[in-house]
Amino acid sequence: MAVRVTSAPAATIVSRGRYSSWLATVDHKRIGILYILTSLVFFVAGGIVALLMRSQLARPNEHVFTRDTYDQMFTMHGTTMVFLVVVPVFAGLANFLVPLMIGARDMAFPRLNALSYWFYLLGGIVLYASWFSGGGAARAGWYSYPPLSEHAFEPGKGQDLWILAIHLTTISSILGAINFIVTIHNMRTRGMSWMRLPLFVWTIEIYAILILIALAELAGAMTLLLLDRQAGTHFFPPKQGGNAVLYQHLFWFFGHPEVYIMVLPAMGIISEVIPVFSRKPIFGYKAIAFSTVAIGFYSMLVWAHHMFSVGMPNALNIFFMLSSVTIAVPTGIKIFNWIATTWRGNVILDTPMLFALGAVGVFTIGGLSGIFLAAFPFDWQVTDTYFVVA
Repeated sequence: MAVRVTSAPAATIVSRGRYSSWLATVDHKRIGILYILTSLVFFVAGGIVALLMRSQLARPNEHVFTRDTYDQMFTMHGTTMVFLVVVPVFAGLANFLVPLMIGARDMAFPRLNALSYWFYLLGGIVLYASWFSGGGAARAGWYSYPPLSEHAFEPGKGQDLWILAIHLTTISSILGAINFIVTIHNMRTRGMSWMRLPLFVWTIEIYAILILIALAELAGAMTLLLLDRQAGTHFFPPKQGGNAVLYQHLFWFFGHPEVYIMVLPAMGIISEVIPVFSRKPIFGYKAIAFSTVAIGFYSMLVWAHHMFSVGMPNALNIFFMLSSVTIAVPTGIKIFNWIATTWRGNVILDTPMLFALGAVGVFTIGGLSGIFLAAFPFDWQVTDTYFVVA
């Protein structure tokens, strides 16, 4: 019997150009670079807006911009720096470094990784497109407290687009956080136990967990605000029986973990840089690792220290004062361990080490001012002043 042999069709090879290949990439290094470059673009945009704001504040009674335009600028500046610069640039570094540090070939979900980047980029585009909407960009501040962000005081479409942009960047961060957690838990190379993880990876693990908890809650708050504006609900307007302080609780339950979402990866970088340029192993590895976990835990117990002036019961004021002071303990552990690492080490003051030591000094000064602000009688006197901003 004759047998007819047919060859399988050759696989179609899709060749992409040097630049177009980046648009469809699922490689963790390329996605990390895209995050970093995009965040730098938004950093420049946010910096330009900041310079315009300072031109208005350069002298008393300047009239460079109208009040509405100035409000739009500080809203866009704050939103840009928090949601489009600081958090995404660390997501980019983590995308690039975490698989390499734990011996994985890539992130656990490469396509989900790419999708999270495109949600981030789309969120940034929507935010800046809101400048051209009816009524201009949002002007209720990056925290968008009601009733200022309610339809009665902000009737333009800019506030709705701001909410949409926050939703998009939130989805991006949550998808990325899921990817980091699965990658770190399931794709470590053989023999890499938790107590052998690089300290930067420890901080990314807690960073991702905080994103999952805090940003999911922020998405809920933004949805309630959008329903107030578009569906006639009254969750927050006091005049209709809503509770504006409820929004503050929802926002700051996100807002304070967000502080450590931004700070923890930087602490991880410092923990990697200092031992290298001190020519010594890190002092107190376990203490630094567990202090990272403690910071993540306590960051979810201190949100209302932003709200001491709203008239909470004294029992709550005391609780949040004590929890705010307590969170200084694990951060202090890190600082003392970094200093101990340099002790009697062969310290090389190259640029990375100078940045790391400078960051430790600045963080210490800021942390000391935070201890003052944790005392609610003092906080009552300086709330909404430049002492808090500085």
